[in-house]
Amino acid sequence: MIKLKPRQTNKKFAWFLLLWIFVFCTAVSCSENEQSVKQITKTKSENSAWQDRPIPDLTNPSVTTSVFIAVKNSPQYIDKSFLPYANPNAPKGGELSMSAKGSFNSLNPFIDDGIAATGTFYLYDTLMTGSLDEAFVLYPQLAQKVIYDESKKWVIYELNPDARFWDDTPVTAHDVKATFETILQKGRMSWRGLLAGIDGIQVIGKHRVIFWFNDDAGADMYANVSLFPVFSKTDIEKNFDKVSLQPLMGSGAYRVGNVDVGRSITYVKNSSYWGENIMVNRGRFNFNRIKFIYYQDDIVAKEAFLAGEFNFYTENNPKNWANFNPQSFNHRITKEAITHQNPVTMEGLVFNIRKPIFADKKLREAISLLFDWNWVNDRLYRGQYKRLDSFFYGSALMATGKPTPKETQILQHLPLNSDEQAVFLGVPETKTTSDGINRADLLKARDILQQAGYYYQNGKLYDKHHRLVSFEILIDDDKYQALLLPFLKNLTKIGINARIRRLDKAVLIHKKRSFDYDMIIDSFMQGNSPGMEQKYLWGSDFADAEGGQNSIGIKSLAVDATIDKLIHAQNRDEIILYSKILDRLLLSGVYIIPFGGQKSTNVLYDNHLAHPNPLPASALGLDYWYYKQSYPD
Repeated sequence: MIKLKPRQTNKKFAWFLLLWIFVFCTAVSCSENEQSVKQITKTKSENSAWQDRPIPDLTNPSVTTSVFIAVKNSPQYIDKSFLPYANPNAPKGGELSMSAKGSFNSLNPFIDDGIAATGTFYLYDTLMTGSLDEAFVLYPQLAQKVIYDESKKWVIYELNPDARFWDDTPVTAHDVKATFETILQKGRMSWRGLLAGIDGIQVIGKHRVIFWFNDDAGADMYANVSLFPVFSKTDIEKNFDKVSLQPLMGSGAYRVGNVDVGRSITYVKNSSYWGENIMVNRGRFNFNRIKFIYYQDDIVAKEAFLAGEFNFYTENNPKNWANFNPQSFNHRITKEAITHQNPVTMEGLVFNIRKPIFADKKLREAISLLFDWNWVNDRLYRGQYKRLDSFFYGSALMATGKPTPKETQILQHLPLNSDEQAVFLGVPETKTTSDGINRADLLKARDILQQAGYYYQNGKLYDKHHRLVSFEILIDDDKYQALLLPFLKNLTKIGINARIRRLDKAVLIHKKRSFDYDMIIDSFMQGNSPGMEQKYLWGSDFADAEGGQNSIGIKSLAVDATIDKLIHAQNRDEIILYSKILDRLLLSGVYIIPFGGQKSTNVLYDNHLAHPNPLPASALGLDYWYYKQSYPD
């Protein structure tokens, strides 16, 4: 399982292709291999291969009927009329406006084609919705009740009879069934794999639908299906697989307003939204409009924000944050650092180990030594960041030092490859010199390479197969130039020719989907309860699945086995144990050159905006913010 909404606004929207998987979803079941995904996606439109089955005996003592789902947790707010981070008396109206990067040509993020606009998640409701204060606790949205037994091999969702699509037609069990069947046939390949644990879907009443799960499904699959969007059956039969600026029929709080293709999109509050007064929505969706304006990079976006073109901005540059003084803008802008309890998102330079040049861990180690993080942090970020030496940094899941005896025992029984043997040595050291010269690490890097069979000819480095060591770093924002240029300078000192290539965001997205790069900057969000989504990030099954998130290309039996253990963890202690082992394995592979991070999100916003107090522990909770004063429409 993973965290709910991260307190990193820009990243939140960049990742919303995976909203129901990576933000609200925690353990959606993946297939054991691509063949199983393909087998499921051959299903006919009405899925005749799925035969109706006898309905379970719902009077059996092993059956639970509930108005919440709590996975390895207990709900705190089931008897509340609104969530504690909501203000049910918040004024309604006004506009929340933010920046987005790049461009868009579609309002359909559910297929592999096209570049979807930011914010389409506002258009769709899900069966349940996640608490932003509790680890994987879900409360009703489209559903009003959930029924399951101890085995979790099936689940029944009973829909709220008041639920309506925008056209005022009711949301029925037939819509739910059609939604999942269509995703499995035509949806993003990653979604198909993540739902491959579904073994059948059956309508058992106008407002009741049962999901059946196969043996490969994760233990929490019964909960995770509730976090996918639900579409109108009539609409998706005609339009699901189209790259279109016409959104699929939804039941969400917002509809599409003005669209300036590639430049901006505005979502307008649905005045007849059916779910306005359900518990999770009280004090939520307070703005009349939510707008995203597109810019090519953060520098231009920041200037536009200061000029008043939009009213909410996340400042990701610590130096700019330290220098910003609200008094310079007559206190029109509020400056606030908002802390969170999530692991800090790992961000850094990713080696594409599918490429022969980066298949050698020794080369990756040597190159990593030449990135002088401490110098970058001191000179560019005023020392405000901490080096991220964990994929779960700042949480109980973070591996530190050498493995404990219990961890060692488990590691000894894993099918470790030669690159992973270093896992027993402990978490790798990440300190650099901070002098910009980095002479000691230069010598160490050269030593590593020469011992591994690399050699020099005319000042250039070649591997033992006589291939020139040369690679390209793809970026989509010039802000990375200052961070990367000293790194490239150090690489030339050991004979490596590396280049920076700046691409439009749309082009980079395409290259990332097809794994057509040597090195990119990527980020990996994690939550406090990781699970099946780890297969999507690191699993062998997704290493060559185009459009997947395994940007590194990891194929490791030990990683796969650890993820399987994590998926089937029976309690919190086991989640922590196997998360630490996974962390150690990923670090031992030297797959990424990590940057830095901090346990807060730095935001600037117009002083007409306000948020409830307290904010949720795991998110900015922008859905619950509001406009303080009346806003002329």
